[in-house]
Order: sequence, then C-alpha cells, then structure tokens
Amino acid sequence: MPEFEANVTAFMLVKTTPEWLRLSVGERVKAFETEVLPVVKAKAKDVRSRFFDTEFYSARVTDVWVWEARDHEAYQLLVDALRETPFWDKYFEVVELLVGVENGYARNYGVEAVASIEA
Repeated sequence: MPEFEANVTAFMLVKTTPEWLRLSVGERVKAFETEVLPVVKAKAKDVRSRFFDTEFYSARVTDVWVWEARDHEAYQLLVDALRETPFWDKYFEVVELLVGVENGYARNYGVEAVASIEA
C-alpha cells in the first residue's frame, strides 16, 4: 500500500478465546491468513495495522491491535469487515475500542504538537 497520512488511529484491545488458544501456532497463522486477512483486504482499503502482545502484563487484554486509517469511513469499513470474520467473538473478544486522532488538539488550536522526541 502506498504511504498515506493516517487521520484516525484505533487501539483495539482484545482477549484471546479458548477456541483460538486450542489452535496450534501454524493453525492460527493459517486461520488469520485465510479467514481474516482476505476479508479485510477486500473491504477495508486505506488501513494499516500493527500488533502488540500484552498477555505478559494483563489478564484482561491479551493483545492490542493498532489500526491506522486514512479517514473514519476506512476505519468503519475495517470494523464491518472484521465483524464478518471469525476474528470477532470467535477467536477474540473485543474488550475495548479506543479511537483517536493523533495530536488532534494541535490541529484544532493551530499549535505545534508537544512530543518528548522529535520524529
């Protein structure tokens, strides 16, 4: 996918289900590649993702999926696509959705964004 400016970022906090954990690592990879990714790619354009394991530090949330989207419509299409796959409620319980706009306050007030490290 060509680079784009992500205008919407969603932190999807999820917890693995026993059904997902019963699968071998190979079966998990195959399930994700065949049951989830094709639907997301077909229906949700202009999104990219990153995945973070958190089960080492949290019992309530095992993973955080960060989705960056060009706009709110792209994000909404992503969620609709995910809901049509076994990802949603079969393999993972969606615990929380936190959606935001990076440095929205700076854009709204026309000020420089405050950051601890320059990008």
